Amino acid sequence: MEGLKQNDDFLQRRLLLTLHHVIKTLSAKRLPADKKTFREFTRTFFNFIAELWNNHTETFLNKASINIESAVTSCLEPSQLSLKIAKKLMVHGMTEISEFPNALTTIEVVFQRLEQMLQIRRQIEDYALKEKLEKKIIHLVKVLSVVQINHPVCFIRFIQRALTFTSTYVFTQAAENLNFERFIIECMNIMKAIVTCDEYKVVKLIEAKTEPSRIQASKIKEEFFTESVLTEIGTRLLTSYFLLTPEDLYNWENDPEDFTADEVGESWKYGLRPCTEKLFLALFHAYESMTPLLLKLVESVQGETDVENMTSILQKEAVYNAVGLSAFELYDEVDFDQWFCNQLLKELQNKHPRYKIIRRRVINVVGQWLDVKLSPSLHPLVYQAVLPLLSPQEDLVVRITAAKTLKIAIDDFEFRSENFEPYLETSFSLLFQLLQQVSECDTKMHVLHVLSFVIERSGACVQPHVSHLVQYLPLLWEESSEHDMLRCAILSTLVHLVQSLGTLSVNLYPFLIPIIKFSTDLNQPPHVYLLDDGIELWQEMLRCAPSLTPEMLQLFDNMPPLLELGSENLKKCFMITTSYLLLNPEEFLKTYSHVIFQGCANLIHELKPEGVVVICKLIETVFKLFPIRGPEIFRPLLPTIFEGILEKEAYPILMSIYLSLFARLILKNQSFFFNFLEEVGTMWNQQPEDILEQLLSFWCEYMVKITQPERRKLTALAFTTLLPCTSRAVVTLFPDLFYPIVEVFHDVMREDNGSQFDYLVMGDRDDLDDEYETEHDKRKRQLSLQDPVFNTPLHEYTRAQLMVCEQAFGAERFQSLIGSVDKEIREQLEEFLK
Repeated sequence: MEGLKQNDDFLQRRLLLTLHHVIKTLSAKRLPADKKTFREFTRTFFNFIAELWNNHTETFLNKASINIESAVTSCLEPSQLSLKIAKKLMVHGMTEISEFPNALTTIEVVFQRLEQMLQIRRQIEDYALKEKLEKKIIHLVKVLSVVQINHPVCFIRFIQRALTFTSTYVFTQAAENLNFERFIIECMNIMKAIVTCDEYKVVKLIEAKTEPSRIQASKIKEEFFTESVLTEIGTRLLTSYFLLTPEDLYNWENDPEDFTADEVGESWKYGLRPCTEKLFLALFHAYESMTPLLLKLVESVQGETDVENMTSILQKEAVYNAVGLSAFELYDEVDFDQWFCNQLLKELQNKHPRYKIIRRRVINVVGQWLDVKLSPSLHPLVYQAVLPLLSPQEDLVVRITAAKTLKIAIDDFEFRSENFEPYLETSFSLLFQLLQQVSECDTKMHVLHVLSFVIERSGACVQPHVSHLVQYLPLLWEESSEHDMLRCAILSTLVHLVQSLGTLSVNLYPFLIPIIKFSTDLNQPPHVYLLDDGIELWQEMLRCAPSLTPEMLQLFDNMPPLLELGSENLKKCFMITTSYLLLNPEEFLKTYSHVIFQGCANLIHELKPEGVVVICKLIETVFKLFPIRGPEIFRPLLPTIFEGILEKEAYPILMSIYLSLFARLILKNQSFFFNFLEEVGTMWNQQPEDILEQLLSFWCEYMVKITQPERRKLTALAFTTLLPCTSRAVVTLFPDLFYPIVEVFHDVMREDNGSQFDYLVMGDRDDLDDEYETEHDKRKRQLSLQDPVFNTPLHEYTRAQLMVCEQAFGAERFQSLIGSVDKEIREQLEEFLK
């Protein structure tokens, strides 16, 4: 502070620059103790820095009245640095600005300095000097902006002044030669922030007690935004700021793809057009008096427009833009169906080169209103209107905009593929031509996105029209080696293409398999971008594959690192593995059984229960396909699963699958099951009979928590299979086993024409074939037909097992065992077995 009080200009600048960086670093700290220290520092230091800024600014203004160039060169930088420091202190060092009288005075002074600086700027002709002063002006406006955002309640006393200032310097004719684009943007953002700030709105709830500050702020806004002021601001926005500028038109002609690029992120903070649109929407949403103004302007631009009058064309384009932006607010005010049929379609038919401005805006407005109010019956008219605008003879900006509107039309909830089918071939051809002709990566991605939607929503109907796209995508893939996001779009398109082609996708394998291999190879740097889409394409290719090819099988070499990676794609990786198993069980298991086991073994102890469920479902699929070989492959994992059962801690879905695995062993591989019990008994130093008794006792109790009918029936079949066993555990629990068996009878048995049947038995079920069933679905269905749950009637199997049981125990012992079953349970069982 002592150094800053000296008259050495050079020293002062260096000290201010150093102090600015120190304050900037301190203000960024977020720990409570650091924030408290910074607030205490602000109390000590703010008055000094505010006075310093005011003195430097006064010096600048005094010098500027004599020699502007000298003033800008010598005094502007210290003023700028001290203001930056003061801004940081106000934003991060004050909880309530009202506690700092000097801060309130500083904000008042900022308004005065802005007016003075704008007047000085008008006198400067030198571009470099003017640019330096403009930076100072922008920083002054930003002080107001950040204070309003961070201290909205304290800013209430400045709302009137801020609105008057922005309105005067942005929306009046007199200030045209005072303002400049960056200044206008900052002023509009302040006005928008005031209009939309929640702290300045009265809560319209009976129970809510509105704070006096809200009432005060709302009253100030109402008094300022009178109907005449809103009309003046709205008219100025729509007749001046909404108009396409010469720079826009130049960009249209010379870089059409950049012109159509979507505004992203917070572009409204830096771009005049998005900023203008945001302010307009904020005012339109907040004040109903804006609606008549817009409707009046719409009425004024209806009818034919002189193509030689560019001003009229630009004005109509601006008004139509406003109608598109405010589609939701105008829902009850505009009969869009009538306007579309009687006016907008006629506008699209005017093919004059200058009228492309209107054609582009009209088709954009149609897209904005499509999911707001356009009747589904008029959607075919939209398709008819879009197709000529996609023609190669049309302007490129119009074509790209039309493609975006087509995507919105196809993505609509009311979309009907049969309505779009007559236009499918033409639209697909025109979109493909557009894809070939555009050169920018982002534009190609957008057009590919539209093509993906067409393919996805049209399904198999698109098959006759994709040949050219199929030939072009490999070339586009090679050309986009430096554009990973474009490659992501290609992968996404291929996913939908494979879905639509079904088994015909085999023709794509020479292209598909190498790019899947590349996208899912963790040694390739682009995998960071391509992995998710590559895995999805891999999965879809397998789902639609009619058979397993050697190249497809070799692709599984990429899987072990993916399983080891353990990302959010882990579930899809196991689904891919399941698809391979169903596609060619013998070949796949012969080559990769060790990989499957190792992947499961490495992950089963690390994953949450949801992940272990996925692993166990894969193991169960192997057990279904290979009842004898399958358990041998996973023998080292079974003790872990068995221990999870006896610990009784697994959550229900996981426990159900654990029990299902052992139910399948009992059903299809009893010798393995009893050998396994002996191994476990040796490991745990227990008798196998005791372990089996623990298992069956818990299983019977747990039956009420198994909810899926398929798994309940599987348990019943397993228990029924065990009945003929002369094991001590089975004999001891013989009566208890019938409780769950009879419960399942009640679950699965149905009556039809006086006869009982098991509703889970599928039979041949050829009637299930449909156009939406993939090859993978058919393979799953075939596997289900081999599953005892779906091909074995429970009542017939139980009857047969009881006969075997009688033979095993002898008639007398059998009758004794049956007699030990509860009488009511026995009667119900007899009823089901009639």
